[in-house]
Amino acid sequence: MAAVSAAAPYVARDRDLHNRALVRGWLYVVLLVLFALVVVGGATRLTESGLSITEWQPIHGIIPPLNDAEWQEEFQRYQQIPQYTELNKGMSIEAFKSIFWWEWAHRLLARSVGLVFALPLLLFWGSRRIERGLGPKLVGILLLGGLQGAIGWWMVASGLVDRVSVSQYRLATHLTLAALIFTATMVVARGLAPHSEPAADRSTQRLAGFIVLLALIQIYLGGLVAGLDAGLSYNTWPLMDGKIIPGDLLILEPAWRNFFESPKTVQFIHRLGAYTVFTVALWHMIATRRRLPGSTHARRATLLFVLVLVQASIGVGTLLMQVPLHMALTHQAFALIVLGFAAAHWRGTKGAYPLPTRPPMKRRYILFGLLAAAIVYFAVELPRYV
Repeated sequence: MAAVSAAAPYVARDRDLHNRALVRGWLYVVLLVLFALVVVGGATRLTESGLSITEWQPIHGIIPPLNDAEWQEEFQRYQQIPQYTELNKGMSIEAFKSIFWWEWAHRLLARSVGLVFALPLLLFWGSRRIERGLGPKLVGILLLGGLQGAIGWWMVASGLVDRVSVSQYRLATHLTLAALIFTATMVVARGLAPHSEPAADRSTQRLAGFIVLLALIQIYLGGLVAGLDAGLSYNTWPLMDGKIIPGDLLILEPAWRNFFESPKTVQFIHRLGAYTVFTVALWHMIATRRRLPGSTHARRATLLFVLVLVQASIGVGTLLMQVPLHMALTHQAFALIVLGFAAAHWRGTKGAYPLPTRPPMKRRYILFGLLAAAIVYFAVELPRYV
């Protein structure tokens, strides 16, 4: 009997580690779907396909047009918006289908993310594999996903009445929230992973976290560039409009509008953001290798800098080639890779989450979270009737 009691802590520890491995594997699958969603979303934007579906129907919208009559009905809805009347008038039904499928695939992946996240969460909750302290993090990510659906429709709605494209403000918000969800999922997944070394010093942790913040800001700036098609002009580097610091950066009034609405200013700020990320990543690598030589933290900091260098090269190439589709998609996809690795590195400098010492999360908290996410998700129907 005494031997059984002595072994109980080890059995509990093995069970907790096994549960963490299962949850971590699930979150890695979620990350893959999120990655695909962002890449397809980028293709949807670059092919000007985002306004091809003019309604948001969370359930019925899963089914695409199945016959000629339904295709004509969908096409007629598109013909009522400014993008068709001002830019694509005379478009054939076949050309419409090509942009429709991009947007439909993007929305299907968005719905899939919800299922891939919510259903396993229910399963793990029911089998009491969600440890206390982890539940609120997962429910928070789920709620962000519901909010992202609402913001996605809010973005699309901006291009259905008075514009031929979506608002760059809303596009950048939509992209950045997707990146934030990706970051949060990566941080939780890596927090559940075993780490071979103790946590790094506070200075290293703070600088690693700062790089994550800079990457998120840079992705937001990239969303503004995409929304304004700012990458299609000033296709030289390192000079821009023939200068290191181009002129006419503050021609709009009031001055703050230039940082969001002037293609020239937005592209210049995006360049400055890239230089900042590069410099901070370089300094972080040097400082970590000096402070913690030979450590896993130093090796990750080095790899992070290499990834930032590759991304900077892709960005310059995309600009010089005047934003071809394949290069622009590569640039966006690699930005997510840099962000994901930066988030994993930051969590790695802090170490794994402490193993639980209390019972698993109470089921009612998960239930409330799922209910709240469902309310947010289906609330996106409301703007269609406002």
